This record gives sequence, C-alpha cells and structure tokens, in this order.
Amino acid sequence: MFPSHRPRRLRRTAATRRLVSETTIRPEQLVLPMFVKEGLAEPVALTSMPGVVQHSRDSLRKAAAEAVAAGVGGLMLFGVPERHDAVGSGATDPDGILNVALRDVRAEVGDATVLMSDLCLDEFTDHGHCGVLDAHGNVDNDATLEVYAEMAVAQAHAGAHVLGPSGMMDGQVAVIRSALDDAGFEDTGILAYSAKYASAFFGPFREAVDSQLKGDRKTYQQDPGNIREALREIQLDLAEGADMVMVKPALPYLDVIRAAAEMSDVPVAAYQVSGEYSMIEAAAANGWIDRDRAVLEALTAIRRAGADIVLTYWAVEVAGWLDGR
Repeated sequence: MFPSHRPRRLRRTAATRRLVSETTIRPEQLVLPMFVKEGLAEPVALTSMPGVVQHSRDSLRKAAAEAVAAGVGGLMLFGVPERHDAVGSGATDPDGILNVALRDVRAEVGDATVLMSDLCLDEFTDHGHCGVLDAHGNVDNDATLEVYAEMAVAQAHAGAHVLGPSGMMDGQVAVIRSALDDAGFEDTGILAYSAKYASAFFGPFREAVDSQLKGDRKTYQQDPGNIREALREIQLDLAEGADMVMVKPALPYLDVIRAAAEMSDVPVAAYQVSGEYSMIEAAAANGWIDRDRAVLEALTAIRRAGADIVLTYWAVEVAGWLDGR
C-alpha cells in the first residue's frame, strides 16, 4: 500500500537539490548583447526592453567592464549608425560606429572576455534588409557576400575575437573564413547564425537598432515550421568552417537546439531574443509571474535543451545571482 520508490527523497532540501541538479548555468556560459548608437552623449533607454539601453561610446566601455567583472563569458556588439544608405556603407567603414566601438571595448577589456560582433547589414541599410538589393528589390545573395567579406576584415582589424554572421546568406561562412584567412586573421572565430528563423519574437529588437525595415525577411530567414532545413543549414556551416553554430530565437525552438547539439561537433549557442526578454519583463511588471524565477527557468530550459552558450540581455544580472551577490 506504500510506494517502494520515493524520488522525493532527492528533493527534500536545497542542498540535496543542488547536489543532484542535472543542468547548470554558469556566468561564463552567458553572452551579453549590447547596442551602441552613433552620436549619443548619454545612454538611451529602450521602451520595449525595460532595463536595456542604446549605449554611448563612453557608457558602452563602462558597461563592458562591469560585465567582465561580473564574469560573463562574452559580449556581442551591435552598432546603430546615424545615417543609413542602400549598401550599408557604415558597416565597412573603419570609422563606422560598430568598428569604432569594437576598438573602444577591446582597449577597455582586452582579452578578459570574448568580444563578438554582429556581422550583418540590416542595422546599416536604409531598407533594413540584411543584404544589398538587386534591381528588382530582392536581396542579392552573392553581392551581399562580397560586402560581408569586407565587413569581416574590418571587424577583425577593430579587435573582434569572434564574428557573428547573422544575415542567413548562402555560403556566408565560407566567404568570411576565406576573407579572414587571406587578411591574416586565421585566429578570428566565426559564430554562425545557422538556424535563424523569421520570427515574431524579434519585434523589440527593431527599436534597439533603429530598424528601417519595411516588410519581412522570409526569403532568407527560416520558416518557423521547419527543422530539417535548420539541420541542413547547420551542416553546411560546419562544412564551411564555423567554429560555433547558433539557433535563434531560443525558447520557441528548444527542439532545434536539441537537434543541433546532437549533430554538432562544435559548441552550440542559442540567442534568447528581445521578444523572449520583453514578455517576461512585461508579465513580471504586471505581477503575473515571479520575474527572477522565470528568468532562471527559461535559461535552464535553453541549457537543458543542449545550448553550450546563451546570449541573453540578463547576462550580467544573472551572473550576479549565480555568484551569490
């Protein structure tokens, strides 16, 4: 009449639960995405992402140093220019905001963290797409690759340890790897955004980068219903020399993260995107959920699915929790 197996024995105390925990989160597994906007004297708060800002160059350096002190594993920089044009010329300009910011942060923190840079044109173009357009208004894959190669070398010169091509152009990893090697940057890594979906969860990010996009990116980002396609993209990026692969968004695509982890022989990253962040913050602000528990539960789910690295806007705060501060 009584159970012979009692799994609850291993849940009785906090110490026991810690002892048998199957999934852990450590500060060094977290990467902080950061936005720096050209021309700012002070940081500007984002209304759609409470607690996140567009940094000035000075505030970026300070926040980067604080993140490193908190123990986060890396920083991913996004640049927001004052001016946009059809070919995103600010992305390849050595004095463009992203390249200048990379130099600033590298000078501030050196090799104490992994400095990453977003390698994409969407922040820099006046049409908001991730590549240059052809005469019919479609994204020209191969013409875009030529620009990506130039961007890669510029970002490596500026001090990035790892480049994050996020435009979902066919062949982008191979072209970037070749350009880096030819320029003498054999040691600069590539974090390939291999499975990036055409997601509604990117919404608040549009404010963060002052996106000029009209329409959508469904012709190059992936259909949310497809997983075999994602695995093919990952296989191709691995074959082209990716040092790490990424699934984006994270929480709605835990099955993709799991499949990626099972097939990949390099580390797998997942990006907990702006919409994931904003939903928890909004629900917590309304008193509907316990914010801190929800944040940790979401991150644990992403790690449990198989992500070795998680890009999250809560990186510094969570690092402080994990460190007991």
